[in-house]
Amino acid sequence: MVLTNLCKLMHRDGTRAGTVMTPQGRFSLIDDPETLDISPFKQKSISVHWEFMYTRSLFGTPDMHRQRTILNQVSSLVDAGKINSTATDTLGTITAANLMAAHAILESGKAKGKLVLEGF
Repeated sequence: MVLTNLCKLMHRDGTRAGTVMTPQGRFSLIDDPETLDISPFKQKSISVHWEFMYTRSLFGTPDMHRQRTILNQVSSLVDAGKINSTATDTLGTITAANLMAAHAILESGKAKGKLVLEGF
């Protein structure tokens, strides 16, 4: 298998990426790994790209309106059933009891997907 593009979605250190990717490939991240040694990428000229959802609004970039377009496209794909949300449980409105329940689920280490609290 030859990889030209690799998207790192989970908390792993990415150490093997440099060995499995082709020269001039692209390595993308959406998380914050504790460590990430990208020195193996140099010889292959592998580029590193981070995606942070709030960059445009945080820095007022000229393409800030693009975030709206992206979110609308994702919303349409979810509504059409082409992609699935990572939300797995809706725990109801925000109350002290529901917050405590959400916290208990997360602390148990058995949470899968995202928990939703409504009513902000």
